[in-house]
Amino acid sequence: MQELLRKYAKLALHTGVNLQEGQGLLVQAPIEAIEFVRIVVKQAYELGAKNVHVEWKDDALTYLKMKHASMEVLENFPEWRKDALVGMVKDGYALLNIYGENPDLLQGIEGKRMAAVTKASSTALKEYRDYMMNDRARWSIVGYPTTDWAQKIYPDLDAEEAKGKLWQEIFRIARVDQDDPIEAWKQHNQLLRNAREYLNEKNYAKLHFQAAGTDLTIELPEGHIWHGGAAKATDGVTFNPNMPTEEVFSMPHKYGVNGHVTSTKPLSFQGQLIENFTLTFKDGKVVDYTCEKGEEVLKQLLEADEDGASRLGEVALVPHESPVSQAGIIFFNTLFDENASCHIALGKAYPTNIEGGSDMKEKEMDQNGVNDSIVHEDFMIGSADMDIDGITKDGEKEEIFRNGTWAISF
Repeated sequence: MQELLRKYAKLALHTGVNLQEGQGLLVQAPIEAIEFVRIVVKQAYELGAKNVHVEWKDDALTYLKMKHASMEVLENFPEWRKDALVGMVKDGYALLNIYGENPDLLQGIEGKRMAAVTKASSTALKEYRDYMMNDRARWSIVGYPTTDWAQKIYPDLDAEEAKGKLWQEIFRIARVDQDDPIEAWKQHNQLLRNAREYLNEKNYAKLHFQAAGTDLTIELPEGHIWHGGAAKATDGVTFNPNMPTEEVFSMPHKYGVNGHVTSTKPLSFQGQLIENFTLTFKDGKVVDYTCEKGEEVLKQLLEADEDGASRLGEVALVPHESPVSQAGIIFFNTLFDENASCHIALGKAYPTNIEGGSDMKEKEMDQNGVNDSIVHEDFMIGSADMDIDGITKDGEKEEIFRNGTWAISF
């Protein structure tokens, strides 16, 4: 186990954030991950990190604050914390998020309290998020099996058995169980690069998604760009934002989404689950929805801001046979579930998904169909019966996905 943890840490630092000598590193992690974090910090300093700053997360303390703090506190994000985070990215820090949130953490918390925290943090941290969404900072998210998360997935196992089983899946999916995980990721990134280059060359005008409960047409803006796998930061250094990642993704035109789409996996949003929901779009905006569980939470998400939260900022293609899907389980964790399934995201688009996007002002973004919002929330729509067609500027249809997987060769 210790050897696997060391390989995992090395992978996160080399392939994930690609930490450079003399660079600072911000690590955000649950307190349960202290042993793994110590391994990460040791390796980071051995790579020449100038400083490693760790921010600990404790679900119990988060719950207590959400339950008992005054609305005045929840409605105001601390200025000192905003300044610290913005200061680190401006100083060139890489950002490693070790993620293992309890999917049910905030069940029962009043909606207005959740909405207040979402709005306050998203607004305060806009500059910080812009560094990541414009690739001005190198960042990566990796999974860690906390007890509550593991037992949500494996409720019939005791805590240690559940965590051990989830570790096995994380190591397999992240390719840590292979002899040379870094080399395995190089090969994987090349496959994703081939897929995105194919789609960029095709330059489809629209995508048409069809499956049970879904008939959705997504217009792609002029100058859109497909990304996937490794990204290149503005300093020229490559990194992998999500580990795992099985997707290639671009941006929908904020005014060009029409039809209906049904979720195929639960969405964990701010410690609460939204399940079995259908959204209906007209001219890019959600105009109707149904939801079996978490309807009030979904409403909060769609109303997180005046307009952008009810429009799309991302469309991502993931084959149904991905290593995450092969696990045969629901992870109740967007980092993993989104890599088992094609997905779309409500909210802000990545400016890097359109030519010149990182330099566009607000009005120019709108004119080019780039959605802006204080949120960005992926939800899963893919399945084994998903068909996707690319529609050319001439109106010709070409098969991209059939029965949940690629219908083309790269």
